[in-house]
Amino acid sequence: MLIAGPTASGKSALALALAGAASESGRPALVVNADSMQVYADLRVLSARPSAADEARVPHRLYGHVSGAEAYSAGRWLADVGPVLREAEAGGALPILVGGTGLYFRALAGGLSEIPAVPEPVRRRWRSALAEAGPAALYGLLAARDPEMAARLRPSDPQRIVRALEVLEATGRSLAAFQAGGGEPLLAGEGVARFVLEPDRAVLRCRIGARVEAMLAGGAVEEVASLLARRLPPELPVMKAIGVREIGALLAGSLARPEAAEAMNVATRQYAKRQATWFRNQMPGWRRVRPA
Repeated sequence: MLIAGPTASGKSALALALAGAASESGRPALVVNADSMQVYADLRVLSARPSAADEARVPHRLYGHVSGAEAYSAGRWLADVGPVLREAEAGGALPILVGGTGLYFRALAGGLSEIPAVPEPVRRRWRSALAEAGPAALYGLLAARDPEMAARLRPSDPQRIVRALEVLEATGRSLAAFQAGGGEPLLAGEGVARFVLEPDRAVLRCRIGARVEAMLAGGAVEEVASLLARRLPPELPVMKAIGVREIGALLAGSLARPEAAEAMNVATRQYAKRQATWFRNQMPGWRRVRPA
């Protein structure tokens, strides 16, 4: 069973309820993470990972298993989720994959092309170019050389911009071409239930606001302080999680708490809108559910 949806739409609660119902009916269940930020050990609060109590009720997999010092990818997630699915099959358990990262679901159900390794000199060259020129300049370069891939990315996403450029140089092909090529899907067929949660916008807006306040009151400030103390490179995915920059500014004294909360609200609403657009355009055939 696959459950996708924008942030704060109630995906995790639904997955937990369904897993509990399956267990009560005599079939064990696993809740499996399909969210690119919930993989990081550093972000339990900011990524809204399931609580320890939730994890004690039902087995959870692929949550908080990666250090923030690593740049996790859809390819790595696909490699990690394979053994989990085999574990579920061997134990007769129902795997419930839940998250907001559309690319993970697309890779799971449609496969992911294997991209040749990029030589280290090429990788170093583009990372140096990023440090010297900045993401906006590199995005302009990508738009000129590979407009199809540039159209899929945001100018403010340096990691993916650099990845697209290094793949283009190393292989002579667009990263978009590799992504379109597909691979062997891990889950396919009519036996896989697919759901996308589509909450009312006003409801989602209220849920996002409540979540931000709960995060700030529930340890997000301390979590970001610990993360920043690691002095990780700013281009790593964990450093671009919503809340890291805003709470960092709060800790530095350049934002007051209400301003930081509002900035997190705005960023989260924008992210939820992008997710909803992606699910609408990239997940045809999935059953749409409007949660109460």
